[in-house]
Amino acid sequence: MIPEAVPDERLRPAMEALAQQDPDMAAAYRRCGLPPERSSEPGFAGLIRMIAGQQVSVQSARAIVGRLEERVAPLTAEGFLQLDEDDLKAIGFSRSKMRYGGLLAEEIVNGRLDIDGLAEMEDAAAIAALTSVKGIGPWTAEIYLLFALGRPDVWPVDDLALCIAVQHLKSLDARPGRKAMLTLGEPWRPFRSTAARFLWHLYRHPGVALGRGVKRTA
Repeated sequence: MIPEAVPDERLRPAMEALAQQDPDMAAAYRRCGLPPERSSEPGFAGLIRMIAGQQVSVQSARAIVGRLEERVAPLTAEGFLQLDEDDLKAIGFSRSKMRYGGLLAEEIVNGRLDIDGLAEMEDAAAIAALTSVKGIGPWTAEIYLLFALGRPDVWPVDDLALCIAVQHLKSLDARPGRKAMLTLGEPWRPFRSTAARFLWHLYRHPGVALGRGVKRTA
């Protein structure tokens, strides 16, 4: 039996502020309530789980991460580098994910990426540090800041499910692009992380007719 999702009460003050200033957000909030609790572990473990879960279904991502955690415990950069190509293939890593996971682990082990120091950086600097590692794009960096570092004002405009949810929320004729997403998200400062969390919740909420077929989002 799948346990019932627990609403994330930490988001309530920000959600109430968003609902007060945005009637569309208020109406959706009344229908869907708070998003469920969710967070990611900071450090290499959290990042490699995000890389492992990209472009696959939620179920496949969980299976891959589960096999990885069985092979490498604790899940550290040093431990990951002990796995060879056959190990990673058996776990479920594609060739590109093997490469990018290895590059990330090497950057951390060699001290070129101060993974713990990201917590002390401003958002833009932390994203720049992460995206300097080949294979980590802006989306992964933003999701890391949002879920692992708990930053309050991250707005991942390239996330497909988020764009679809905004289109639905605002009754737009077309899915908004990057420029439109930035504009639409501007009034939700300084709570754009909560707005994103809620919109993903809206996207998945039973009875809300949104476009489907997105393989993997936050």
